[in-house]
Amino acid sequence: MYKLYSMQRSGNSYKVRLALALLNAPYRAIEIDILRGESRTPDFLAKNPSGQVPLLEVEEGRYLAESNAILWYVAGGTPLAPDSRIERCEALQWMFFEQHALEPNIGAAYFWLSLVKGGRDLQTHALEDWMERGYAALQVMEDHLKIHPYFATGQLTVADIALYGYTHVADRCDYDLATFPAIRAWLRRVEQTPGFVSMDWQPGAAAHNPAGVAAEA
Repeated sequence: MYKLYSMQRSGNSYKVRLALALLNAPYRAIEIDILRGESRTPDFLAKNPSGQVPLLEVEEGRYLAESNAILWYVAGGTPLAPDSRIERCEALQWMFFEQHALEPNIGAAYFWLSLVKGGRDLQTHALEDWMERGYAALQVMEDHLKIHPYFATGQLTVADIALYGYTHVADRCDYDLATFPAIRAWLRRVEQTPGFVSMDWQPGAAAHNPAGVAAEA
C-alpha cells in the first residue's frame, strides 16, 4: 500500500488524492502541515530534500516527489493515462502548462490569500501579476475547452486532474470564473466522474461513487 505524505488544503496534494480516489487505490495518508514547518524537519527532508508535499512512498524507502510525476506513476496502465505516444504528449503538454502558467499564479494566490493568515498584506506587491497571468492561463484553458470536453484524448486523464487541482479553488482567491463558461462546465464534468472526491474528503470517508474509473478499464 502506498504512503502519501500530503497537506489536506494543498492543491498539489489534492491532485494525487483525487487520482487515487478515482482509481479506488488504497493508500495511507500522512498529513504534513507545511505552514507549521512539518515538511522542513530532518526526518522529512531525508525523504524529500526539497521539503515539499505531496510525496509518495512507492515501496519501502523509495519516494517519489512532484505532484504531476506522482500522477503518472499511480495512473500508469489505467484509463487516466493515455496509451498512444501523441496522446501521452498532449497530456504532458497540459501538465507542463499547469506547472508554468497556472500553479505559479492561481496556486500562489490560493496559498497566500486562502491559507496564510495575513498573506494578502504580505504579498500585495505580487497580487497584480498573479491576477494578470492567472487570467491569461484561464483564457488559454477556456479557448481549448470551447471545442474539447477534456484536455487530452476526449476523456478524463491525468492532465485534467492536474489542471483541476487549482482551477477549482480559483474563486477562493479573487478570480472570477463568471466569464469562463467552458471552464465551469468542465469543472462540473470532472466532479461528476465516478469516484470523485472533494479536497476536504479524507480516506475512510464515503466517496461519491467508490467504484471509480478503474472499474471502467
